[in-house]
Amino acid sequence: MAEEKKEAVTKAKKMADPVKASIDIATQEMIKRAQELGVETVFDRAENMKACQIGAQGTCCKNCSMGPCRLPLPKGGIEGEDERKGLCGATANTIAARNFARMVAGGAAAHSDHGRSVAEVFMSAARKETDAYKIKDINKLLAIAPHFDVATQVEVDGEQLDRDIDEIAVEVGEKALNEWGKAEGELIYAKRAPEALYEKWKKNGVLPRNIDREIVEIMHRTHMGVDQDYKNLVKQCTRAAIADGWGGSMLATDLQDILFGTPYPLQSEANIGIMKEDHVNVIVHGHEPVLSEMIVAAAQSKEMIDYAKSKGAHGIQLGGICCTANEILQRHGVPPAGNFLQQELVIVTGACDAMVVDVQCIFQNLANVAKCFHTKLITTHPIARMEQDNVIHIEFDEHHAIEDAKRILKIAIDNFENRGADVMIPRHKAIQIAGFGVESVEYHLGGTFRGSYYTLNDNIINGRIRGGAGVVGCNNARQRHNDGCITMIKELIKNDVIVLTTGCNAIACATEGLLTPETAAVFCGPGLAEVCETVGIPPVLHMGSCVDNSRILLALTEMVKAGGLGNDISDLPAAGSAPEWMSEKAISIGHYFVVSGVYTVFGGMLPTTGAPVFEKYLFEELENIYGGMWDMVVDPIEHAHAIIAHIDKKRKALGIDKARERILMDMADRQKLETA
Repeated sequence: MAEEKKEAVTKAKKMADPVKASIDIATQEMIKRAQELGVETVFDRAENMKACQIGAQGTCCKNCSMGPCRLPLPKGGIEGEDERKGLCGATANTIAARNFARMVAGGAAAHSDHGRSVAEVFMSAARKETDAYKIKDINKLLAIAPHFDVATQVEVDGEQLDRDIDEIAVEVGEKALNEWGKAEGELIYAKRAPEALYEKWKKNGVLPRNIDREIVEIMHRTHMGVDQDYKNLVKQCTRAAIADGWGGSMLATDLQDILFGTPYPLQSEANIGIMKEDHVNVIVHGHEPVLSEMIVAAAQSKEMIDYAKSKGAHGIQLGGICCTANEILQRHGVPPAGNFLQQELVIVTGACDAMVVDVQCIFQNLANVAKCFHTKLITTHPIARMEQDNVIHIEFDEHHAIEDAKRILKIAIDNFENRGADVMIPRHKAIQIAGFGVESVEYHLGGTFRGSYYTLNDNIINGRIRGGAGVVGCNNARQRHNDGCITMIKELIKNDVIVLTTGCNAIACATEGLLTPETAAVFCGPGLAEVCETVGIPPVLHMGSCVDNSRILLALTEMVKAGGLGNDISDLPAAGSAPEWMSEKAISIGHYFVVSGVYTVFGGMLPTTGAPVFEKYLFEELENIYGGMWDMVVDPIEHAHAIIAHIDKKRKALGIDKARERILMDMADRQKLETA
C-alpha cells in the first residue's frame, strides 16, 4: 500500500519542460536526460514548489514566535494602510524594511567573510607560515599599500630606498584584517570613492565603522521591538552595503590579485561540453579561490597527471561552477562547466568523477544526485558541511594546501575506474575571452604608455558608446534560465551600451558566445562595434566573480577621474542590472551600487511590493540622497530600455545627448583648422 501511494505521488509531480526551462541547449539536453533517469533537479522542483506570495512581497515577519505575521496587500490598494499591522503593531513598511535589511546583512556577511578568509591566508603567506602561497603580484601590493597608509619606501641617510616586500605585505595584511573589527575610525577603502561620493556618505552619516559591526547592528535593529522606522533601517542597510562593496568585497578582490595574480584577458571555453570522456573530470564549485588555486596547481603537476594515466585516463580536466569557476578562469583559463542552475546537471553527465565545493550557492541536493552516479562529492570548508552520508569532508588547511589538494585529486582519479558506461556529455560549448579588470581595461584602451580611461570617456562623449551597464548576478529557477540575462544584454549592446559583467551572468554570456570580439559585428550597434573592432575587445567584458563587482565600482571611479563626465559616479551615463537575481548577496550588491550613485534595475520580484510606501522610498527618494535608486522591470527588453532611458537622461544632463557630427576632412580643410 505504501509503495502504491509513493508511486501515485511520483506520478502527480510535474516535470519541467526543458525548452521552457532554459535557453541553453546543453542544459535542455541534460534536464531531459535527468528526467529519463528519474533524477530530480531544481528545474522539476520549481514546477512543484510554489512561492509564498506574501513572503515574495516582503511582508511576512518571522522575527519572533508570536508570528509569522503575514500582511498581504489589501485588494483595494494601500487605502486603509494603518490597519495592516503585525501582533506587535509593526507596519508593512517596517516589516518589509526589516526583511530587506536582513537580506543586505546576509549578503554582506557572505562576501565579507569570503574576504576575511582570503585576508587570513594572505597573512599566512606574508609571514611565511605556508609554502603554498606567495605574493605573486608585487605591483598590485605596492598600488594598494598607500590606501592603508603603508609606506613603500624608507629614508636611510637622506636617501629614499624601497622597503622590503615582506614587511609591506605583513603591514598591509594586518591593516586589512583590522577592517573587519577595529574599535574606532571608518572604513579605509571608503576614500577610494570619488571625493563627491565620499562627502555625500559623510554628510548622511553612513560611513561604515568596520565591516562586522554594520552587519551585527542590522541584526540588532531588526530584532523584535528595536528599529521601527523604515528610513532609519535603510540608513543602516546603506552602511552595511558600503562595508561590503567598498570593504569586504574590494579587499577580497585586491588580496586575491596579490596572492594569485591580477587577471588579464585570456581565451577559454564555457558550458558543460568542456568535460571530457577520456579524462578525470573534477568540478570545483563555490566562491573562495583559496582551495581551487591549489587544485589547479596540483592538477598540472606531473605526479598527478601520471597518476591519472596509470588509472586509464588521458589526463585531468578541471572545470568550474559559479564564482570559483570565474576565479580560476580569469587567472588560469580553466573553463567553467556552467553557472548556478547547471550544478546538478554536470553530475547528470555521468562523467563527473568528483565535485569539490567550498561555500555559497551549493545545492544540498547535489548529494542526492551524486548517489545516482559514481560522483564523489567533497566538502572542504568548516562552515559548509552536508548531512548526507555519501558526502566526503576534507577540511582544507592553507598550511597543508598542496597536500590537501593532491588528496582530493587522488580521490577523483581513483574514482575514474568506477565510471559507468552510460556517459552523456553534451557537445555544446563556446569560446570566450575573460579576465578583464580595471588595469587591463585601461591598457586595452590606451596601451602601456597611454593607458587611461579618457579613451572610454571620449567615446562616450562623442557618441560611439552610448553608456555603460554593469550586468551581474545569479540565475533563478522561477525564471527561464539565462533568458533574462542574454535577451537584455543583446538589447543593450544593439543600442551601443558597453556591458561589464561578473558572476553567473558572465558564465551565461560565455555560453551564448557573447564574450568574443567577433560578437560586436553580429550584435552591436555601429558605434560600439567600431570601438570593439578598433580596440579588439568584446562588447561584454567579463570582470570576474561576484566579489569582483568591486572592479566595476573602481572602473566607474576611474571614469570620474578621467574627466568630462561629471565629478561623481551618479553623473555618469551608466546603470546596474541583475536580471535573474536570486540570493541575499544580490540585494547587498544592488544596494551598494544604488548608494554609490548607480541606477540599478532588478528582474524578477523584489521583496518590496507588499509595502508600496517603503518601495517608493527605495525607487524614488533615494535618488535625492545618493544619486542612485532601485527599480524593478521583469520583461528583459523593457528592462534594457529602462537602462537606456536612464543613460540618455544622464547624457542630456551632461550636454552630450547629441553625438558629434563626423566629417571626413581633406588636407586643405585640416590646414584651415591649424591656421584658424
